[in-house]
Amino acid sequence: MNTKQIDYCIELAKTQNFSRGAENMFVSQPTFSYQIRLLEEEIGFSIFERNGKGAALTPAGQQFVSYLTNMREEMKRAIEQGQNFSAKYNDNISIVMSVRQALYFLPEAIRVFEDEHPGVQVTPMFNYGRGLEVFLKNEADIFFALTEQTKHIPGINVYKLFDSRIYLIADKNDPIAEKNVIKDEDIYGRTLMVGGGSPDALRAIQQRLIASGKISYFNSPDHDSTLTNVAAGKGVCLAPGFLNDHSGQFAWIPFECEECFHLVLCTHKTDNRESLQDFIGILQKIYKEAVAFPL
Repeated sequence: MNTKQIDYCIELAKTQNFSRGAENMFVSQPTFSYQIRLLEEEIGFSIFERNGKGAALTPAGQQFVSYLTNMREEMKRAIEQGQNFSAKYNDNISIVMSVRQALYFLPEAIRVFEDEHPGVQVTPMFNYGRGLEVFLKNEADIFFALTEQTKHIPGINVYKLFDSRIYLIADKNDPIAEKNVIKDEDIYGRTLMVGGGSPDALRAIQQRLIASGKISYFNSPDHDSTLTNVAAGKGVCLAPGFLNDHSGQFAWIPFECEECFHLVLCTHKTDNRESLQDFIGILQKIYKEAVAFPL
């Protein structure tokens, strides 16, 4: 199976027509059909069911093409990354995190670092829910994490980065947005968005509020869904400050509680590159100097 056959297969799945698929791939129909047939002979099952109007995916073909599409996208990204790397850099540091806004000062750190290390590239990776798995499989050099996620993991170095408090998120036009600090009683009678893989500290507060019997709650699967629900007027939510993108779209008001989040950077103990230590040092310095910045 080669990339040409993969592309032909994906195109035929889209068009379900040999003539149109061949035209879109800039080859003759016999050549297009022949490559599809070779692919099916190699894998040992029919991807398409031929008919008078063209070709439809078989059940096995649907699963196979879905896999091929994902594989081709990964291959495309790998090629593009390789092209970028080979053109300018001789080393790479990858850092994985759940969402882009989690490390607000990352772009600044990259600028400073690459000015000092012009031959080393920093590659951000975003993987909601699977960042630790990516790191442990050695597919990333740095893992941005909560301290609680790093317990009992052997073979890693852990570097403290910053602490983040808990905030109430509300619509900017909500009267509660005028408050400087939110207490439990301020959200009595409200609907609180909960769920979405909340960290332990946040989940404890949510459960305490729900147990009071003075609030309603609404399950929301992830942070983006929660913000959409807040914008739609369905309620308010509690979230760690490091998720604030500082776009000004929502009001983020400090919530009065003892709980907070301890954020760290993890590296593999076997990775002793000086450039890696320098990059971590730059991030730590930027966050240390940003003590007045709401996190």
